[in-house]
Amino acid sequence: MQFFGGSDISPSPPPPTASGHNAHMMYIFNRSGICLLYREWNRPLHTLNAQQDHKLMFGLLFSLKSLTAKMDPTSADKGNLGVPQLPGQGCSFHSFRTNTYKLSFMETPSGMKIILLTHPRTGDLRESLKYIYNLYVEYVVKNPLYAPGTPIRCDLFNTSLDQYVRSIS
Repeated sequence: MQFFGGSDISPSPPPPTASGHNAHMMYIFNRSGICLLYREWNRPLHTLNAQQDHKLMFGLLFSLKSLTAKMDPTSADKGNLGVPQLPGQGCSFHSFRTNTYKLSFMETPSGMKIILLTHPRTGDLRESLKYIYNLYVEYVVKNPLYAPGTPIRCDLFNTSLDQYVRSIS
């Protein structure tokens, strides 16, 4: 981050050098906030235990959805800040960027949330998140052995997901 004529306080990470080093982490939450899938590809620093990390991420998403709905300049009915909204209700956000990562977000009509953290210079990932959702539907939802609401443990989905995410550049 640079201030007016100041020095470089917090340097940006180096640009990704090869495919597979672009994605850092991925979360999939159900509508109740239960983390169904958490994956890491390139996370050099672990600061929290997994449960705290999942709670913070879901809380961040909840707060951002509430804030974007409250700030919506096109809607007269803004509701109360902090009140849960139905998927697709109000305006929404797709991503935000910091100096060290970019968070891309997609929420399905059923309330499932897919979050992908990547290098900050990564482009728009909406189509990639839709593709990941299609993988989820094809390999997890259609799997007769999968119990909805439980962590995803489908090997075919995990393998396909890894291959796809490593190919995102």
